[in-house]
Amino acid sequence: MAYKIIVCAKQVPDTNEIKTDPETGTLIRDGVPSILNNDDANALEQALQLKDAYPGTKVTVITMGPPQAVEMLEECLAMGADDAILLSDRALGGSDTWATSNAVAAGIRKVVEEEGDFDIIFAGRQAIDGDTAQVGPQIAEKLGVPQVSYVKEFSIDGKEITVKRALEDGYELIKLQTPCLLTAIKELNTPRYMFINGIYKAMQYPIKVWSAADIGVDLNTVGLKASPTNVFKSFTPKPKEPGKKIEGDTDNDLAKNLLIALKKKHII
Repeated sequence: MAYKIIVCAKQVPDTNEIKTDPETGTLIRDGVPSILNNDDANALEQALQLKDAYPGTKVTVITMGPPQAVEMLEECLAMGADDAILLSDRALGGSDTWATSNAVAAGIRKVVEEEGDFDIIFAGRQAIDGDTAQVGPQIAEKLGVPQVSYVKEFSIDGKEITVKRALEDGYELIKLQTPCLLTAIKELNTPRYMFINGIYKAMQYPIKVWSAADIGVDLNTVGLKASPTNVFKSFTPKPKEPGKKIEGDTDNDLAKNLLIALKKKHII
């Protein structure tokens, strides 16, 4: 059996090198390298594992972003994806999660119109530059398909999928049918590296670039003006003061010294 898989990915700034402007409270992106979002790499890897296991499976990666996001799509192709689509238009700029999901859902509908229904949409749990974990579930809602987030284990038998969904204190074992959307976490797998033949293919591949008009999205539902939320300020939290060790020869001494320390801090 072969599957049609769509992977939602995002190019993000490398947060290990990003800084915040103390005057404006905005992120300084100049000179900061961009990378494939970490959780999205796990989503892509799971799609590629299905492609390896089921010959004829097609993996299409879709993203929304500026023209330079093509570089990230080339990386996905070099890892083994079959097709790549970039949604890029000034009308889409400044979109929050709600507006972004409107655009990506419209892009997926266009893929379906051209190539037929998909079986699975894989997405990363969240993007490291936003950490909202909202876009994947919102896309599922707008496409009217079931969803499971925080997927840590995955198996498939025909149209039946079994996943483990990570929780804070354990996991849920969930079964569902295709078509569906799943969001991946890092425990799901270890993403593969690009390979030489894949890099050569990616350099030659004509990546599709679709505008807002191409995907037929309502312009009143995308972009900055259509976004009901916006980032007021980004900042780096001040480091906490170092902890203080309370010492004493006996339990009573420890309790007494702790009480004195708390009083000095005006906590009690």
